[in-house]
Amino acid sequence: MAEDWKTRITRVSVARMQAGGDAQTCLVLIYPPGQLMGPKFELGDGKKDLVIGRGSDCAIQIDRDSVSRRHAKIVKNGKGGWKVQDLGSTNGTYVGGEPVKEQVLRDGDLLKIGSTIFKFLSGGSVEQSYFEEIYRMTIIDGLTEAFNKRYFMEYLERELARCGRYGRPLSLVMFDIDHFKRINDDHGHLTGDYVLKELARRVRGEVRAGEVFARYGGEEFAMVLPEASHEAAIAFAERIRNLVRQKPFQFEDDKVDVRISLGVATTTSELEPGVFIKQADDNLYKAKRGGRDKVVG
Repeated sequence: MAEDWKTRITRVSVARMQAGGDAQTCLVLIYPPGQLMGPKFELGDGKKDLVIGRGSDCAIQIDRDSVSRRHAKIVKNGKGGWKVQDLGSTNGTYVGGEPVKEQVLRDGDLLKIGSTIFKFLSGGSVEQSYFEEIYRMTIIDGLTEAFNKRYFMEYLERELARCGRYGRPLSLVMFDIDHFKRINDDHGHLTGDYVLKELARRVRGEVRAGEVFARYGGEEFAMVLPEASHEAAIAFAERIRNLVRQKPFQFEDDKVDVRISLGVATTTSELEPGVFIKQADDNLYKAKRGGRDKVVG
């Protein structure tokens, strides 16, 4: 089930750049969430390499087990742009989900350092893009790109009110990954992060307009299905269960067979969001107690 989870970043700091630096290019920390919303690191004038790592001498210091002491560096690429270079890190440097040794960065690229994700912003509208990204971070989970719990709760409350007014069915599917702690323990947290991200990618392809798919917390997810009957919601949940289990999740050379347990609840009257969530969550617990990898509703 979902557990409270805390980032292990204990310190993120950036060296101050000299005056006259390039304020139009920056990295924005988008994952994991922390006390500060979207710290922005301007890249400066490029005269000095910007090193990212766990070491105290790094320009951007990330105190996190998955990050090497000197993990990667950001440098000018000779054409006025920027590129990232991996510094022989243990867990690799990724751009757009692909491992790289050296890669030119383009506006909007996602840069993954260990299990930390930055977004690269560049161009004449960086400030606007930055504030758009900050807004996006208030509703979107940075790792999975599913909606976050805050957005989910607001949306569910609105749909429950609409359900009460018109008497139309509203269904809720709650699910989580079976034995997710074992995946992290046996395969490592980077593989665990990949499983969460890939699972979300598969599920998003099944969610229609007007429906909401959200990361509820940890390894637990939720789907709100307006005007879906209980039978339709059960069928949808079964489709999601099979979609997840149909092929292994493969992170580099590491394969993981993933299973999920799902709970379904449906109402045609207005309920408190917490009551409705508990109904679906109780069914999720029943699926767990009944052997996992199943739908209960």
